Amino acid sequence: MTVTTNRPAGSAPASRDALDHHRMLTADRGPFDDLSVDGVLELLPSLTTFPPATSKRNRSKRADRSRGTARILHWLLSFPGDGWQERWLVSGVDSGLDWDWIDFVTTEYGSAEAPRRAMTTDGLGCLLLARVVRPSYEFLQGYRTSGLYRHAKQEFGAEPFDKVRQAGLARGMTPSQLGTAENSLVKVAFRTGHDLDRLAAEDLIAYYEWSRKALGTAPAGLHAAWDLMRDAGLLSAVLPLRRTVARGQLSTAAMVDRYSIQCRAVRDVLVRYLEERRPSLDYTSLQHLASRLVGAFWADIEKHHPGIDTLDLPAEVAEAWKERIRFITREGKEPVPRQTRTAVLTGVRAFYLDIQQWALEDPSWAAWAVPSPVRKADTGGFTKVKKKVRARMHQRVRERLPRLPELVDTTEAHHSTQKKLLAAAQATNVGGIFDYAGRRYRRISRREDRTKRRFQYRPEMVLIEDMATAEQFDVTRDEDEAFWAWAIIETLRHTGVRLEELLEITHLALVSYQLPDTGEIVPLLQIIPSKGNEERLLLVGPELASVLATVITRLRGDNAGTIPLVARYDYHELVTGPPLPHLFQRRISWKRDVISTNTLYQLLNDTLARAALTDQTGDPLHFTPHDFRRIFATEAVAGGLPVHIAARLLGHTSTNTTEAYLAVFQEDLIRSYRTFLDQRRATRPAEEYREPTTDEWREFQEHFHTRKLELGNCARPYGTPCQHEHSCLRCPMLRVSPRQRPRLIEIIRNLSERIAEARTNGWLGEVQGLQVSLTKAKEKLVALDRSLERTRNNGRSGTADLGMPVITRRQ
Repeated sequence: MTVTTNRPAGSAPASRDALDHHRMLTADRGPFDDLSVDGVLELLPSLTTFPPATSKRNRSKRADRSRGTARILHWLLSFPGDGWQERWLVSGVDSGLDWDWIDFVTTEYGSAEAPRRAMTTDGLGCLLLARVVRPSYEFLQGYRTSGLYRHAKQEFGAEPFDKVRQAGLARGMTPSQLGTAENSLVKVAFRTGHDLDRLAAEDLIAYYEWSRKALGTAPAGLHAAWDLMRDAGLLSAVLPLRRTVARGQLSTAAMVDRYSIQCRAVRDVLVRYLEERRPSLDYTSLQHLASRLVGAFWADIEKHHPGIDTLDLPAEVAEAWKERIRFITREGKEPVPRQTRTAVLTGVRAFYLDIQQWALEDPSWAAWAVPSPVRKADTGGFTKVKKKVRARMHQRVRERLPRLPELVDTTEAHHSTQKKLLAAAQATNVGGIFDYAGRRYRRISRREDRTKRRFQYRPEMVLIEDMATAEQFDVTRDEDEAFWAWAIIETLRHTGVRLEELLEITHLALVSYQLPDTGEIVPLLQIIPSKGNEERLLLVGPELASVLATVITRLRGDNAGTIPLVARYDYHELVTGPPLPHLFQRRISWKRDVISTNTLYQLLNDTLARAALTDQTGDPLHFTPHDFRRIFATEAVAGGLPVHIAARLLGHTSTNTTEAYLAVFQEDLIRSYRTFLDQRRATRPAEEYREPTTDEWREFQEHFHTRKLELGNCARPYGTPCQHEHSCLRCPMLRVSPRQRPRLIEIIRNLSERIAEARTNGWLGEVQGLQVSLTKAKEKLVALDRSLERTRNNGRSGTADLGMPVITRRQ
């Protein structure tokens, strides 16, 4: 075995002081730690990889390895220690920094330098394979051999390693990816002294934590090794490694202690206050509150007024603090205005007022019930700030709503282009040349790839090169990114869900209600709340159903007809959910994961760059996921949906929140909706929220029958009146049936003729009304054709199978 190193030589071997530093490491010394030199040498023939004495050459190899092992053992005997492991640590070899010891061990022996060095390194390999010593990860990081890891796979369990290899092949790993994963398992086996089938999750996590601390990154191949151990049945862990070691929520005390509060009494009060507030807040809101109370308030007070130990602040201290928080100051940078100043003042005032209120019920708070340094007048600008925020939101909607069709068309066109390019490339053999869209491409192999994509290589990866520009493309990845960009934008604009809610949609969230009389299926989408506790159901329209069906078909096609189970890590709540059939998941190389927030923004930004949308000033027009939510709310209410119904669809607890989303409504219209709500609430008895009677349930079912229209179905919510006086052609709640396409074309033709007649006769008022109807009819025809085109592209001739559970008839 040939040894190469990648670490510089250090100082001389460590002294006896190193023994105390490594006492903890020697607590789990191996079973051969107390053997003599001869006893260790007698172990070597039992190694699976030790050369059998079947030929003269093998007998020579056996002798050389035994002599090399003996040399190292005799050298280790020169160091103090109780057993081989302690002597190994005291010698300094385990640090992985000093490799001159090999030369030192071999200098006293004769023959040429190369043979005696090879003899010593072979002996070191035998010592490690026999598990006489357990090397540290520092040592293994610097120790490189051409054959030791291959031998270790035999010594530490050939059958378990074969299971791991079969699991890797089943996942589609390349030999290099699989080899890296196996080598990481070998390192853990060397460090622990355990066979592969005896390794525990804690052993792999210990290697991960060492690498993160020492190298700043996860060990190469360890994530893959963890998954392969799970697949092979050698590890009982449920979640992937990256989810198992993901940072969890901090305790309230740890959250406060990040700011190093000097006064212990005040620190305890802050911890106790936040503990009281924690049950009613999500984790992100709790962090923001701690940042304002502890960081922006008390930590700043202690920094500028050392030694202060009371919440009862002198007037000059309070006024100085209120002036300082107007700006955010960082060392070496210019101060910038604090956008959240009003929120900080409001949080501090609430802190003092809450303690005063609690002191009336619990005397233990009385000692801290002091006047608030923040007066009510100090927070008077909060309403003004909210109005400014609302005005910016409205302006964003006004700018983006008219440009949404352009973004949708760009997304669909790009996905269609990438899909056709991938199909053309797949139909061409490696090295072959093909033409597409007026350009000539050549399909290349992995070895010709000049980019870093080779590290994420997959067997199905298709690489091509533009013959004119020599630019290379991974069309498999490009088509995948184009598909998910399309799916994300379509789902956001048809549902109005929040970003976190989108990523949490699973196949289990799709349910259906079957009408008992006609057997009609009404699809519903269950939305898990990301804010508050407003869980809700959304009616799935034809366009949204087509999108979700396409996503489900794609996931099933990549996983033998089933949707893979993956666990999602919530970066806001810092918790990992259980493995579920998430719909917005991707396969990257050999692993699957829910699309991350950063990836979602990247896909959205790439699409915006292709669309090249600009605002009135010519600046790029950016969209965020929440912009689609505001546009959804604006379009829904503008189409006649009552505000209180829109609030339920969006998961808002108050219609005031929904009204803030509506950019195109005048104050009198909002006022009329409020009057409508007040009147309706006055007529609705409190006992309304009871189990429905048989008659009420029958009325609910009949509602679906009355939705039947000439051109399709009406999707207005149950219990709401028609807002357009049955002018269905103009109503956004109309869902046109594909069977009625000829009828819709006939209506468009008839409207065109009527407009021409009205213009001839000078009926200008009639022209205006008919033009509105014609515009809406053409929009519905475009939407219907787009839906039919998706159906044809997905290979479905009729309805889409979403795989939804059906709600049975109520008995």
